Amino acid sequence: MSTDDTDDDVEVPIDADLAHRLIAEQFPQWADLPVTPVPVSGMDNATFRLGDDMSVRMPRFGRWAEQVEREHRWLPFLAPQLPMAVSCPLAKGEPGAGYPFPWSVYRWLDGATAEGAALADPERAALDLAAFITALQKVDATGGPGPRASNAFRGVPMGDDRDSIAVEARVRPKIEGLKGLVDTDRATAAWEDALAAPPWDGPPVWFHGDLATGNLLSVDGNLSAVIDFGTVGVGDPAVDLLPAWKFLPAEARGVFREALGVDDATWARGRGWALASSLPVPDDPYFQAKPDRAEAALRDLEQILDDLD
Repeated sequence: MSTDDTDDDVEVPIDADLAHRLIAEQFPQWADLPVTPVPVSGMDNATFRLGDDMSVRMPRFGRWAEQVEREHRWLPFLAPQLPMAVSCPLAKGEPGAGYPFPWSVYRWLDGATAEGAALADPERAALDLAAFITALQKVDATGGPGPRASNAFRGVPMGDDRDSIAVEARVRPKIEGLKGLVDTDRATAAWEDALAAPPWDGPPVWFHGDLATGNLLSVDGNLSAVIDFGTVGVGDPAVDLLPAWKFLPAEARGVFREALGVDDATWARGRGWALASSLPVPDDPYFQAKPDRAEAALRDLEQILDDLD
């Protein structure tokens, strides 16, 4: 079975036994190490701990398979230039054992999934995140990957018609579907404010693409690492403003913006990206099956709309 034989939108079943068989077949030096699921695995990739010092990450869908190559190509280049620990690929696996995609072994990074409400010092976290984003944007972007399907078109200009989370064809119906749950007039106003903002007029810069809870680690309430660079690319940096509304407490938002020196137009576009990623659809089976994610998205949406005032 190869990637070509797999529907990009069909989830491939993955469990610890499959991960262990792949390890044993392709990296026998690690075959005796235990493979255990992590407490919180991702939506797009399944993650397992390999022994004490490594992890295994496997795409669940064909459309994300290209992310494996992207991380192996660019993380070794980016990591030395960043002020925080990031994912470190150690080995790239190939399709096998009935699994159709490439996959990765990474160095294990200590830390718990960072939660905005549990930060020891929200303003310090805002400054640490701003320093990380600033350093990432300063890295030479020559030859970096632009927005494409395998990173869900992160970094495209606002209003672009490619199939990102922030494309009009997705956002408008989602807002409409939330009537009765949120103030859809204000949500529409925030979206139209983002669309009306002047586009990014600088050269493309590096972005992570998904700086939200789940991809940030903390130790003792302080940020310690950034993981999951599958959406990394070069383009409009507004997409990396997501943590202003989807991670940091409201009282730290101004510190974050000031440290980054973000202009009004980029802030509005960033708020548009955050809005687009915070619009659960009530009749979507995914959100029905995971009501906690829908509740979190609605809380984020409230923060976004409050910021519009």
